[in-house]
Amino acid sequence: MIKAKVWISRIVSFILLITLLFMLFIVISSKASGGEPTVFGYQLKTVLSGSMEPGIQTGSIIAIKPGGDMTRFEKGDVITFMESDDKLITHRITEVKGEGQKVQYITKGDNNDAADLNPVLPTNVVGEYKDFTVPYLGYFMNFAQSKEGATLLLILPGILLLLYSGFTIWKAIREIEDIKKEDTSNKQLT
Repeated sequence: MIKAKVWISRIVSFILLITLLFMLFIVISSKASGGEPTVFGYQLKTVLSGSMEPGIQTGSIIAIKPGGDMTRFEKGDVITFMESDDKLITHRITEVKGEGQKVQYITKGDNNDAADLNPVLPTNVVGEYKDFTVPYLGYFMNFAQSKEGATLLLILPGILLLLYSGFTIWKAIREIEDIKKEDTSNKQLT
């Protein structure tokens, strides 16, 4: 029974520490890249609409590979591009018009009835979707990127770790006191 408690205590401490380190990584990575975090050269983007459902659900995190020759894409590729100064869209290419630097991509969301109104120029392409999706994590990432979320997600695991450490120390002190009381009562009996 005591071994089980020790292992549970270690597991809880490890989970809290990993959570704190993960939150620290997410927040610092987000702030350093000026937006979504980058992991192993892939940018993590949050999907905020249902235009690519069911393949990419609203609230998902997707991985895109930025950079490279933005004129290389073909029909069927899924790209992330800038529609306006602050709006990214991830849609599938339905048609490629032109060649080289004069190429234009006609895109459409898998869940949309019609193609997008404006063709996408290679200069507006941010990266290519790489078939990596984590459903619903995008809601969490959006919250983590806000000032309130970043603060809460850095402070909360730290506070929980401190509280749990304090509880563990209090419990250990109480056990030591119980052992001392037993020793004292055993000495008085003899």
